[in-house]
Amino acid sequence: MRYDPVKDQLGRILGRHPLLERVFFALLHLIFLRSWHVRRALRRILIRWPSDQPVRVLDAGTGFGQYAYYIARRYPQAEVVGVDVKAEYLERARRFFAHTPLAARVRFEVDDLTQLRTKGPFDLILAVDVLEHIPDDQAVLRHFARVLQPGGFVVIHTPSDQGGSDVHAPGMQSFISEHVREGYSRELLEARLREAGLEPLESHYSYGPFGSLAWRLLVKRPMLWLNRSRAAYLLLPLYYALVLPIGLVLHVLDLYQDNRRGTGLLVVAQKPHTAVSTR
Repeated sequence: MRYDPVKDQLGRILGRHPLLERVFFALLHLIFLRSWHVRRALRRILIRWPSDQPVRVLDAGTGFGQYAYYIARRYPQAEVVGVDVKAEYLERARRFFAHTPLAARVRFEVDDLTQLRTKGPFDLILAVDVLEHIPDDQAVLRHFARVLQPGGFVVIHTPSDQGGSDVHAPGMQSFISEHVREGYSRELLEARLREAGLEPLESHYSYGPFGSLAWRLLVKRPMLWLNRSRAAYLLLPLYYALVLPIGLVLHVLDLYQDNRRGTGLLVVAQKPHTAVSTR
């Protein structure tokens, strides 16, 4: 299934007005369980940050800019740079932020993470479901380490190798055709981070039994419908009115359960304080 065309169409529909864009961002954070895990990881890092000390954040693969908006809105000391290879996404994000009081603290740049020309140093780098789209993921992690301030953090969420792209057996195709790999094991991603000069601090699986069921209800089924017919847009409000309460309960259960297995993987890593940032 091609995921990006559906996502782009939804973005165009709900991105025609700043208020609709805010609604779109809120829906993304509500429906996608990964956002629940990512925002919790961000809170744990940024809640300790002195309110009078700026924190420079790189939103790597920013897409629509929903995480840049969340960080800038929730943390007044945050200065966010969002980068993506898709110029049309960034142009729309710029238009949206121009209508908010956050514009002075958020900027967007076209950049390729395998080359990353955006200047650091950054205190925090966020990459949400990005690495699985990039063949040379090791180059990306090396650049993250290069532009990260010593003592700075990286928060990564990605599909795991336990069915993260809805691949549950050898030979199966990924549910999302834009993925270049099925996902990562915890051991592999931690090893890649260490090779890049970053020290994993925390890793846990998301989308365990409860979360995987929520994904099927809230994401997979609607995406399949939307791929087949645009008429599904008319049915989605009724569908979500029925299943969203169930999905949200499943999200909470996944968030607070220690998943031994899961189709998503979240890792928080840190650049050693003794390391040097080369920007």
